[in-house]
Amino acid sequence: MTNINHSPHTEQHLRSSDVISDVVIGMSDGLTVPFALAAGLSGAVASSSLIVTAGIAEIVAGSIAMGLGGYLAGRTEADHYDSERRREMTEVETVPEREKEEVREVFADMGLSFTLQMAIADELAKDKTKWVDFMMQYELGLDKPDPNRATKSALTIGLSYVVGGLLPLSPYFILARPHDALLYSCGLTLICLFIFGYFKSKVTGQPPISGALKVMLIGALAAAAAFGVARLIQ
Repeated sequence: MTNINHSPHTEQHLRSSDVISDVVIGMSDGLTVPFALAAGLSGAVASSSLIVTAGIAEIVAGSIAMGLGGYLAGRTEADHYDSERRREMTEVETVPEREKEEVREVFADMGLSFTLQMAIADELAKDKTKWVDFMMQYELGLDKPDPNRATKSALTIGLSYVVGGLLPLSPYFILARPHDALLYSCGLTLICLFIFGYFKSKVTGQPPISGALKVMLIGALAAAAAFGVARLIQ
């Protein structure tokens, strides 16, 4: 008698992709914008305290603006879903045969026989709530959004922006001379951008090294441009 050991099959899927997306949005802007601002001011002022004041003001304003943008995007998604669901519910009530035909078309694309298409459409029509749920997902490609999505998105993006923004600004809290602080800020921020780009690329399925270098290069170019403009104006 042969014993066959079946090892459990574990499928690994990316969960909480909305949260990850919000962290990426907030952190990437938080690392680059305050970094570029501090670098630009370093070429124009002689006191780190001025840069810290301006940097904190920018982080506060930026986190609020980014969080508000995330909130509005989440509300827009929820409002769009509710609007489409109401329209589908009306169509199920007023033109049920046409909606059944759309159900059959979905299963026809899956390769099911006409007999099965008819049977499934008739069975699904017995429960209008599940019928509408099916149409929302398979006809319109819309999943029901989290009712707290807008608030969660605003908080996640805003906090990620604050965390990202404080990193390049931290050397200016310690060093009095802006040029000295800028060197440490550049090194720290570029390292953070590389690490952030690496893990972002890993999560999204992109080549991690090239993704990390790309993110780091964008941050470096932004800071260099801000520093050069400040020096030019001065």
